[in-house]
Amino acid sequence: MFTTFRGGQSGSWRITSVARVKGETLPRVAALSVIQSEAIALPLLPSQTSWRLAGRPSHLRYVERAEKLQLEAVQAGLGRPEANHAALIPIRKNAAWWELTQEERRRIFEDKSHHIAGSLKYLPAIARQLYHCRDLGEPFDFLTWFEYDPANAALFEELVAMLRATEEWSFVEREVDLRLERERLDAG
Repeated sequence: MFTTFRGGQSGSWRITSVARVKGETLPRVAALSVIQSEAIALPLLPSQTSWRLAGRPSHLRYVERAEKLQLEAVQAGLGRPEANHAALIPIRKNAAWWELTQEERRRIFEDKSHHIAGSLKYLPAIARQLYHCRDLGEPFDFLTWFEYDPANAALFEELVAMLRATEEWSFVEREVDLRLERERLDAG
């Protein structure tokens, strides 16, 4: 399954902010649609008022069995009704990261940066899904999607700050931070 994130004028998520963290940003648009399908949704024509990012979930990488079991025991699923705030954070790492061996990346990811161990305390309040897109010819390597209850907004900011303070983050060459709120169907 592929997941396509389409930024444009309509969608089930209203974009409340778009921030350039590192490198080039994305055009500011009003809304985001999230489409899951067997194929990548067709690209939109180049436009200043729309964009498309696609990725797919993959097996967990840089994770040992005990860590995988810990994550599975505490992580929440996406789509919880109370989790009507979200963040889409596309990330591209630099060539130096990809030149490292799998073992070297693991050491930086967990042994030095404590990506998994440090993130566990934020689960299940914050649900997350990582979509891989490096091998799909996309402009980012990963699309990180988070959902949370507005009451956990400060907790989410703490998580993001913790991850950006790690050695792993020093390999990021492009990152955009989009914040969203789920559109209410009964609003009006």
